[in-house]
Amino acid sequence: MVLVVAFHFSSLIFVFHVFVVSAIGDRFADARLVKRSLNIHKDANMSSARLQALRAVMAAQPRPLAAYIVPTADAHNSEYICPTDARREWLSRFTGSAGVAVLTSSRALMWTDGRYYTQFEKEADMEAWNLMKQSLPETPTMEKWLTTNLTEGSIVGADPTTMRREEWTPLQTALSKANMELLAVKDNLVDVARVQLDDAPPPRPANPLIVLPVKYTGKKSGQKIAELREKMQEKKAAALIITALDEVAYTLNLRGSDIEYNPVFFSYLLIRPDSVILFWHQGALEAAVEAHLRDEGVKGVEVKRYGEVFGYLEGLAKELSETGDGKHSIWLSHDASEAIHTAAAGVATLKKPLNLISEISPVALAKQIKNEVELQGFRACHVRDGVAVIRFFRWLHEAVSRGRTVTEIQAADKLLEFRKDEEDFMGPSFETIAGAGANGAIIHYGPSRDGPQTEIRVEDMFLLDSGGQYRDGTTDITRTRHMSSCSAEQRETFTRVLKGQITLGAALFPRGVKGNVLDTLARHALWRRGLDYAHGTGHGVGHFLNVHEGPSGVSWRPYPHDPGLQPAAILSNEPGYYKVGEYGIRHEDLVEVVEVTKDSDHPMAKDLMGDFDGRGVLGFSTLTMVPHQTACVDVKLLDDFELSYLNAYHARVLETVGPVLRSRNLIQDLEWLQEECKPLTRA
Repeated sequence: MVLVVAFHFSSLIFVFHVFVVSAIGDRFADARLVKRSLNIHKDANMSSARLQALRAVMAAQPRPLAAYIVPTADAHNSEYICPTDARREWLSRFTGSAGVAVLTSSRALMWTDGRYYTQFEKEADMEAWNLMKQSLPETPTMEKWLTTNLTEGSIVGADPTTMRREEWTPLQTALSKANMELLAVKDNLVDVARVQLDDAPPPRPANPLIVLPVKYTGKKSGQKIAELREKMQEKKAAALIITALDEVAYTLNLRGSDIEYNPVFFSYLLIRPDSVILFWHQGALEAAVEAHLRDEGVKGVEVKRYGEVFGYLEGLAKELSETGDGKHSIWLSHDASEAIHTAAAGVATLKKPLNLISEISPVALAKQIKNEVELQGFRACHVRDGVAVIRFFRWLHEAVSRGRTVTEIQAADKLLEFRKDEEDFMGPSFETIAGAGANGAIIHYGPSRDGPQTEIRVEDMFLLDSGGQYRDGTTDITRTRHMSSCSAEQRETFTRVLKGQITLGAALFPRGVKGNVLDTLARHALWRRGLDYAHGTGHGVGHFLNVHEGPSGVSWRPYPHDPGLQPAAILSNEPGYYKVGEYGIRHEDLVEVVEVTKDSDHPMAKDLMGDFDGRGVLGFSTLTMVPHQTACVDVKLLDDFELSYLNAYHARVLETVGPVLRSRNLIQDLEWLQEECKPLTRA
């Protein structure tokens, strides 16, 4: 899946013993069949009514607001959000996963990056909205625009639960310097406007929890918590508050389905030296979940209502202030919301608020490095996922070549059918991007079930970006295939994107190097022809968790808290090229970061002369097991190493997936795979 570039306000710069396995698994697997119902109308009058309703609420505040900020965010800094939190989408009709709206009495502006320009112009009312193309150097940042266009004394409002402290503080500073104020508005004003329009947001989901035993996780939650407590002692922290949903799920070895495609549940987790407190739903766990936590060595878990977290943190701050030794504090992630930071510091209750330890979460650092059980799961689920995708492409080519009507939606649904045949499949890891022809050039395109359907035609280039959630891992793969024969231009761009993927996939680099250093490798072949792509090249991937996982990644823009690449991390490798209005190309594999020596099974190992002065050598091992369309490869553009690399990859795919297809008597699929994996030659 296309990398989500880190999007910060400051710069505007991403069972097993399941106790109800059937009900949860089926619901999770079928989630993508129902688009989010947000009552988003294409009618421009409705768009205008929503803007005017919010403006009226802004004007009616005790201190009227000159501007109101509506980010794409929930209270947990989640990349993907549930319908309850889709306020920016409700207001603008723009469905992209990244963007910040700013509303004034006369202007409506949307900052988003290059992945979404085309999509925004298609979805939003362009008479009412101004698109602020964040990737362009001439576009002012949000704070620059606010401080330039508002008058002195203006008050800018925002919901502090939807902004991180790292976003809030720089914006507050910039406004203050311009004699303006950033005001924390307790009630989200979009929600207030929705109620006034008789379109209240849907209830926050609290679906049943899924337990994930150690045979999938490789480490019990009791051990994870013990390790966190050791780090707390080192930091002299009296408590650790975990706010990111995937971090709570990882720590407790629980999963959920509160956000579509992301196996997480709305919660906060507080760890103290002698207690664990989970803030979830109505404050009670089912017996099976309690038994799971006991089996995992998590003793005496106290469960409180989800909404009690702010009051509890304020009370804890007061307790530490009155009874502590002054040397212990509360530890929380820098990605936690401004509201959580304010409560944990006791700003509203203490004359002298606590100093907080606000830095990268120790859980984020722990979960990006997979243990051996998790790695084995990743390798295994990619074989099963490869079977499903190979079956799909064989079916699609046959259907289109025979003149059958296949729409983008039908293609996505058929792929889901094939994935459902695979063991431990729990559902898609994101909404399938199935783009035929010009739709493939919309980087985060999602076919709609409403209105006319786009058919995949024999003359189309077809881009399919999809993934699966399995109990033992998460997949994310993009393959671009022409339904008949590429044009000369398509063949060249297809090959240049592939050259970039091979160059990055075969790279060797020092242990601890930041992913940003590697990004140019994937772009070089395109840059030689003046071509590029407007997204990053690689993102981290969670283990049966979020398909986009930090803190490391590969992008033209640095990941601000990248600790450097280490063995056992999982990343994507996904360069692309997009000709707007015509076609799009992306090649994506997931890769495992591995240590490399002269004796390693790595195509560059034999040429090693050193180990970066003792730092150690790292490389990538490709997990994805689906062939590329060699009919679209211009062999003349490949050097000898690239040709050998591609042929070796296809041989490995056939050697790995072929026996599985044969054992399941999927002979037609096997024959198709054998044809696709034939070695390329220069003849």
